[in-house]
Amino acid sequence: MVEGRSRLLGDIGGTNARWSWQAAPGAPLQHYCEYPCARFESVQAVMERYLADHNLPPPLDAAFGIATPVIGDVVQMTNHTWTFSVQDLKHALNLRRCLVLNDFAAIAAALPALGSGDVRRIGGGTAVTAAPMAVLGPGTGLGVASLVFAQNGLPVVVDGEGGHVSLSATTARESAVLDWLQKRFGHASAERAVSGPGLVSLYRAICAVDGKPALDLKPAQVSAHALPDDGTDRHEACKEALHLFGAFLGSVAGDLALTVGARRGVYIGGGIVPRLGSAFDALPFRERFEAKGRFRGYLERIPTFVITAPAPALYGAANALDLLNDEH
Repeated sequence: MVEGRSRLLGDIGGTNARWSWQAAPGAPLQHYCEYPCARFESVQAVMERYLADHNLPPPLDAAFGIATPVIGDVVQMTNHTWTFSVQDLKHALNLRRCLVLNDFAAIAAALPALGSGDVRRIGGGTAVTAAPMAVLGPGTGLGVASLVFAQNGLPVVVDGEGGHVSLSATTARESAVLDWLQKRFGHASAERAVSGPGLVSLYRAICAVDGKPALDLKPAQVSAHALPDDGTDRHEACKEALHLFGAFLGSVAGDLALTVGARRGVYIGGGIVPRLGSAFDALPFRERFEAKGRFRGYLERIPTFVITAPAPALYGAANALDLLNDEH
């Protein structure tokens, strides 16, 4: 490990960009701050703003997760307007190393370091130490990644675009909702239902299927209206939307667990589920996670957790830099 390297660490979603400072590898993360992406014209602009706000010197290294596929030098965000060259950013900020990861790849890199105080268990199961781990999380979109372990014990992140897999229905009601999503978007992907915008789409779909007008609600308003029970039609549609949100998330998480063999655990990140708190426990997430026919017993043994630690991708970005330093 190379000592004495200051680091700027980031976690960029479709809505907010979060940053922390690390004085050297292994040092505590400091000066956590969050900025709305819409207020800045570029990634470079928000990075420079963070450094100026905290009176920090130029870092020697930078690493950040970002909510989009990272393939090659040019990165273009899926749910925001930013496009940039990693090499251009590196040169503009005079960095020795600029590491850009998919945001959920960064969270996956942090999973082995999460302790009992960083997560909340949902349901049963027992982690198998050497087995793969997986993470998914609804926010502006739906991020998905997994972590496997090489024979030498080092973690290897496997990222992808699992948020865009096709959803399937288990009831006639779900079929009607997915049919509405299919007609509206052309493809009823997991992200179209299991995300902030997806929660609103579920609410609108329910209203349309029932022949009732939909209000112009934001994701947080759908969640808020789903929690009280005053018997109004508005709240009933929101309650059902949140119920379906939990059910679909459970189905996608179960598919992910089966696909990667995530017997060490499946983790839920993103901005929505942690804010729901104990209300999430009442949703059919775990029931649908396990509801895979002949493989129910297999899934019953896999633990599931909600990540409660703030901005775990920041720690994952630091871990990714550590691995690069160890290898070089």
